[in-house]
Amino acid sequence: MLSERLQSNIVRILNNRYLSLSPTAQTHLPEPRPGKDYMLYAHIPFCERLCPYCSFNRYLFEPTLATKYFDNLRQEMRMLADLGYDFKSLYIGGGTPTVMPDELFATIDEARRLFSIEEVSCETNPNHLTAEILAGLEGRVQRLSCGVQSFDDGLLKQMQRYEKYGSGLEILKRVKAVHNRFDSFNIDMIFNFPSQTENTLLYDLAAVLESGANQVTFYPLMASRAVEKSLAETVGRVDYARERYFYELISETLTGSDDPPFGFSSAWTFNRIAKPGIMQAGQTEPGGTFEIRAPMVDEYIIDYEEYPAIGSGGLSYLDGSLYVNTFSLQQYHEKISSGCMSLSGRTVFSKYDQMRYRFMMQLFGLRLDKQQWQQDFGCSVSAGVPAEYYFFKTIGAFDHEDKNEIIVNSKGRYLMVALMRQFFIGVNGVRDQARAALTTSERELLFGE
Repeated sequence: MLSERLQSNIVRILNNRYLSLSPTAQTHLPEPRPGKDYMLYAHIPFCERLCPYCSFNRYLFEPTLATKYFDNLRQEMRMLADLGYDFKSLYIGGGTPTVMPDELFATIDEARRLFSIEEVSCETNPNHLTAEILAGLEGRVQRLSCGVQSFDDGLLKQMQRYEKYGSGLEILKRVKAVHNRFDSFNIDMIFNFPSQTENTLLYDLAAVLESGANQVTFYPLMASRAVEKSLAETVGRVDYARERYFYELISETLTGSDDPPFGFSSAWTFNRIAKPGIMQAGQTEPGGTFEIRAPMVDEYIIDYEEYPAIGSGGLSYLDGSLYVNTFSLQQYHEKISSGCMSLSGRTVFSKYDQMRYRFMMQLFGLRLDKQQWQQDFGCSVSAGVPAEYYFFKTIGAFDHEDKNEIIVNSKGRYLMVALMRQFFIGVNGVRDQARAALTTSERELLFGE
């Protein structure tokens, strides 16, 4: 797809300009603006095993270190409360947030004590879908997201997940047992592995349909330079030439029939459509056909453009600035102990960069609000980002446009998948910049160097 390659190259060039960190001496995030809705992101960087394709900040789990970390994380949460922040939504990512269940539960309980939390989204892995952990999450978490990645045994072995989580059939059995226990249960999948074939992708799709999960997110394979070598040595080098074909296969299987099992929630997240007579999570009465609207999707930036982040490796976007928390666990503990938040770097977006960011995020969420755009930026979409707007319009990526909104079609959805893949590779580059400040010993914890 020539238009995708052209736009991806433009995104790559612009990423190098505005996703470039500078050190910051700020000790705290800026105070909230009155009337602004924010979401709180909390990062748990510990995993029992480090996946070769993951670019997030993560360390091998060590109980004493993790206990201290959770304690400091709650302290940093209280710093946000002291600044005047309030939140209805909390997203807990990692890493593996459920690596210490009791500490996680205490953290969620503290968030609910400090803020007006109505919905919590939390990530986990298949080996933590146990009766004990699920019982503790119920009532505390509204949306649970499990990193499955694939149900194919060959791919699981390549990703070094087979020994850790079991076979695809064992994972499927665990996933099916979660059915209806949460308002929304999402499974994360990855497509376009170098060794993935059409048949293995269709196998994954069949397992998704059987799983009972009411949300599924299919990410295209992407990586930063920090994990490029380990990725190539385990799953192979990424080939983007067939990405569109695989994406269209996913979309058609999940949404393309006369009676589709799923509908689009974002360009790469799908929500299950309830069927008459079948009770679904979040349904109050039997019967009736409707689409389940999950409280959150993994790309929370669709619903919450601005969000402060706590925890080592967290990224905040506030007032046109991207803030990065230190990736060093030692420095994280030192900063929190001294009464400071964990900020280490910052990059400032120009007004044009902010408009580009809004344009991409809202179209990734399938709908751009033109009235809100005019109110926030004082210009039309076409005047604010003319190159991006007319590029999308010229190639026929808009399904509908009027004075209130723009909605993308199937061509626009895949283009947004490709652009968001490139954008997140750029964000992974920001993480690489933050990792560059790590000491030798901490880099060994991350990469085994």
